[in-house]
Amino acid sequence: MAMAAGAKGGGKRRRRGRRSGAINEINMTPFIDVVLVLLIIFMVAAPMMTVGVPLDLPQSKASPLNSDTKPITLSIRQTGQVFLGEDELSDDAIIPKLTETAKAGTEERVFVRGDKRVDYGRVAQVMAIVTGGGFRKVALVTEPEQR
Repeated sequence: MAMAAGAKGGGKRRRRGRRSGAINEINMTPFIDVVLVLLIIFMVAAPMMTVGVPLDLPQSKASPLNSDTKPITLSIRQTGQVFLGEDELSDDAIIPKLTETAKAGTEERVFVRGDKRVDYGRVAQVMAIVTGGGFRKVALVTEPEQR
């Protein structure tokens, strides 16, 4: 009897088809699931991430401009306050802040977003400040007309 147990390998028996030891493969399924969920979240949230102050823009029939680079955007609220992004600016601080932000110097495009209830004279005043600072590519932003 003792001899028979020794001949089998010391009493250790292995079953066929099973490995002993750690599995060194990475399961990619949870990783792919997380990436797809994040992709969906970012696709839904991206349109909501507009930089600037929320305004009620006027509507027009003008077609959108095709552009490769993102322009600098000034926003004018109904009260006449001017914003660059989300930072409020005084009239004296508009040009220094624009020149600091502009990568292409005075050749940078500047979009002026004016609330439709703001006084037209205030919009013209801000545009005059911007063009007086040397910026020549200044445009007004409107929403496409609803049909």
